Amino acid sequence: MLRLRKRHFDEDPHRDDSRDGTIRGKVELRLRKRHFDEDPHRDDSRDGTLVLVVSRFLTKGKGDIMATILVVDDEVEIADLVEIYLQNDGFDVIKAYGGKDALKALEEHPEIMVIILDIMMPDIDGMEICRQIRKTSNIPIIMLSAKSADMDKIMGFGTGADDYVTKPFNPLELTARVKSQLKRYQNLPVHTDMDNTVTVGNLTVEKNAHRVLRDDEEIALTPIEFEIFWLLVSHPGRVYSTEEIFEQVWKEQVYEVNNTVMVHIRRLREKIEPDPKKPTIIKTVWGVGYKVEA
Repeated sequence: MLRLRKRHFDEDPHRDDSRDGTIRGKVELRLRKRHFDEDPHRDDSRDGTLVLVVSRFLTKGKGDIMATILVVDDEVEIADLVEIYLQNDGFDVIKAYGGKDALKALEEHPEIMVIILDIMMPDIDGMEICRQIRKTSNIPIIMLSAKSADMDKIMGFGTGADDYVTKPFNPLELTARVKSQLKRYQNLPVHTDMDNTVTVGNLTVEKNAHRVLRDDEEIALTPIEFEIFWLLVSHPGRVYSTEEIFEQVWKEQVYEVNNTVMVHIRRLREKIEPDPKKPTIIKTVWGVGYKVEA
């Protein structure tokens, strides 16, 4: 459990101490780490509390809000910490402290564009929430969890998550991941273009509309799943290795071998293949990678 105490040092938190309308303030975060250290009983300070002082520049009434982010975590202190960093980068933040509250917030706030979703919650766990969201929406979901084992990450991606961040986390890295997912989501065109339409069997893949149809019925894919599928169908017959797919879709260099691409391929097959156990659309070229035939 990560516990935070925060307090502002300015007597007047709204005082403007600069010429450019920026409020200068410090936030002191006292973090007590109980579950994240290798030795949960290790005492790194005299009172067992790790002290982190963060200097932040909080913009007052300047700049447009970039997007609305839903933060779902039953630990209020963690949700508050994430909110501070996101708001400092211009995001509007809606917080939910449980699964039911999260689903309700999605219904009431259609402007939400990215979800940061904790896995371990008392009412409905994050995995189930992700499954429910994926039935109707391809909104980017970043899972947040203290579970760092590969199988936990695979399960997260398998339920439809676009990214997975383990606790303890760097708030700046989390913010960067939000921006990356948001950029990918916002850049999806909304109009169809026949020059960017590919037919594979009874599937129609429309790049500009960012959708896949089976006999005129839309298949709900996440942004990552669609980009993987479009990469393959737009280059029929070409074999892509998992490293190439990762670099093309995630726009990041591969530094270590992991199962991220394979998990997304498996999830994609479950949605588009007549028989996912005997795939006929996305074929595996053993020892090389994946391809879609012309």
